[in-house]
Amino acid sequence: MNLDQTQPMECTADSQSTRIPTAEGYLHVRRWQSVSQGAKGGAQGKAPMVLLHDSLGSVALWRDFPAQLAEATQRTVLAYDRLGFGLSDAAPGPLALDFVAREVETFAQVCKAMGVERFVALGHSVGGGMAAHVAAAYPRQCMALVTASAQTFVEERTLEGIRVARDQFAQPGQLERLARYHGDKAAWVLSAWVETWLSPAFADYSLEVALRQVRCPVLAIHGEQDEYGSLAHPRNIAAWVAGPVEQEIVAGGGHVPHREQPERMLARIAGFLQALPDGV
Repeated sequence: MNLDQTQPMECTADSQSTRIPTAEGYLHVRRWQSVSQGAKGGAQGKAPMVLLHDSLGSVALWRDFPAQLAEATQRTVLAYDRLGFGLSDAAPGPLALDFVAREVETFAQVCKAMGVERFVALGHSVGGGMAAHVAAAYPRQCMALVTASAQTFVEERTLEGIRVARDQFAQPGQLERLARYHGDKAAWVLSAWVETWLSPAFADYSLEVALRQVRCPVLAIHGEQDEYGSLAHPRNIAAWVAGPVEQEIVAGGGHVPHREQPERMLARIAGFLQALPDGV
């Protein structure tokens, strides 16, 4: 996974952080709202966007994208560190094999604590799979689904990318890169990603059942040269989702299109959401 040290860009969005309790520990949540949105009341009636991060991700690793997204869409944007990641509490043990589907429960707790009744779910990589499960579980509350680099099944290309990353993180000093975002949980974060995806017991993972229950509008974004998944994944999303689907194939793009080509992604997501019915 790309943990480049790009510095955040200037953005006018205001943000607030909070911690919410769950049965297994506290979660760190951050909310962004554009200055113009607050002054003009632009978010009134619009469902906020809730972001789900990738396997090594965190709120901090979204960098300035949520703030820019709040400005571009004139919607409130929320992101949270999953248990075991970022500024949230440590996880009580290893990831369950159904951890992607289980995130629906945590997502619901975050929304309840933050007063979110309707939402747009946006997930990156494995977070895209979690967002798909959320959309399937809450069809009335989920107004739209955006996936970025989501994996719909366990592909050899994905596993090879993980093996390469595992070997890179084994080099001296590399784990400290993760520790900048996850503190003393960094070794757990890396192990959870590598050991889960490379486990033979995880080989049958698939988003097909969940996606066939998704009926809200969907935007599937995928980099043409994504090192963790081929274009079979956005094609699967388009084939399996029951509702309307748009694909955005990023020419020359890799696994993190919102960091590689932020202006294009912001414009594409904003345009997708603007086409939704008024009040969504």
